[in-house]
Amino acid sequence: MISTADFHNGLVFEDDGQIWEILAYQHHRKSQSAAVYRTTLRSLANGAVYERSYSSGTKFREVPVSKREKQYSYDEGDKAVFIDMETYEQVAFPKEKLGPQVKFLRENMQVLGVYVDDKLTTIELPPNVVLTVSSTVPGVKGDSVSNMVKPATLDTGLEIQVPLFIKEGDKIRVDTRTCQYLERVKE
Repeated sequence: MISTADFHNGLVFEDDGQIWEILAYQHHRKSQSAAVYRTTLRSLANGAVYERSYSSGTKFREVPVSKREKQYSYDEGDKAVFIDMETYEQVAFPKEKLGPQVKFLRENMQVLGVYVDDKLTTIELPPNVVLTVSSTVPGVKGDSVSNMVKPATLDTGLEIQVPLFIKEGDKIRVDTRTCQYLERVKE
């Protein structure tokens, strides 16, 4: 059993029959009231993100988690197929459980398969990936006061906002958790 005092980012626990992963948490204590832990949680069943508060001292069942390296291979209808790098087995994983992260998958991409109680529950992508801008409108110099952005479509079909100086063919680094532009990558 674990309690709220054991919370840390990445901790996986069971609450109300569901498996949760802590993405972020904060400890709050106001005078004359009990401490509260405000958490941002991801459901490992469906990938949805929720915010929940727990009273200090609440106890939970810790869930054994293991991670194995996998390599994205190809799409098969509504499933993404991965190769387990230890056993070389092919594993089909539903795209709907990946959510918006499915737009980051590229052939031969290294990912982590997260196993809870020896069952594959989710796929963890690297924190950022390098993608190529396939189309964007040209930016006009002197058209901005500060940090102006424009839409750009990447080679995987993902559409994000990028700075005006980015042009077609540029390689950029994108955060897979927030779908935001990070930097231009020099080759």
